[in-house]
Amino acid sequence: MKTYKQVFSELKRAALIPFFVIGDPDFDTSLKIVKAAIDAGADILELGIPFSDPIADGPTIQKADIRSLKSGINVQKALKFIRKLKDYKDIPIGLLMYYNLVYQYGIENFFTDFQQAGVNSVLVADLSIDDADEIIAPAASAGLDTVFMVTPNTNTQRMKLIASKTTGFIYAVSLLGVTGSREKLSDMVETLVGKLKGLTRVPVCVGFGISRAEHAVMVASAGADGVIIGSKIVQLIEENLDSREKILSEISSFLTSVKNSIPLRS
Repeated sequence: MKTYKQVFSELKRAALIPFFVIGDPDFDTSLKIVKAAIDAGADILELGIPFSDPIADGPTIQKADIRSLKSGINVQKALKFIRKLKDYKDIPIGLLMYYNLVYQYGIENFFTDFQQAGVNSVLVADLSIDDADEIIAPAASAGLDTVFMVTPNTNTQRMKLIASKTTGFIYAVSLLGVTGSREKLSDMVETLVGKLKGLTRVPVCVGFGISRAEHAVMVASAGADGVIIGSKIVQLIEENLDSREKILSEISSFLTSVKNSIPLRS
């Protein structure tokens, strides 16, 4: 199974990391969409298992969760989805989700089952680093990397603590607030990435608010190891629900343009 370490060491530019809610708008269409993203050049995938109360997410991803839940997606179907993706291509996969789903399934069983399906990491959005020991040992035992979030108002000591418990990559949140595409990228990104890079050698990937190719260029130029794009992609799904083919073409075109814009490292 391909690892984050392999991807980050092999790439000569920042990794392109699209996010999708599994099963949005339905299982089969979602699978086609994510496969199209892989074909368009995705280096790593971030996938969400739909949840009824996604508190870190803005309205775009909340609506995607609702569509997915209505289509019947649950944890077992998410496992099936990931297995099918891994059969298509060996690409690193991170889950970005909420603790209730992990807890209800059983922490050890959840990590073991999803690692065996092909997942590399699980980021629990509503679990603070103070409570992270609940998942660190089970994740390590299952062979999963740890990924934790840092925000612009995280202080230096807390950044160091988060970095010390992270083995995959640090998810740097580019702004204060919930997910959602923005017209203008936050001016906090460069400072945040620079600070993290001065504190740790763990890869740093930036998400929240990235919706244009020029945003990806700014994030990569700030020194980030990866560019995470979620709400903009989910928005393209929402805007084209009447045409599955248009969803595929719009997402492929968007991701290709972003990938081609990310500068090579000097």
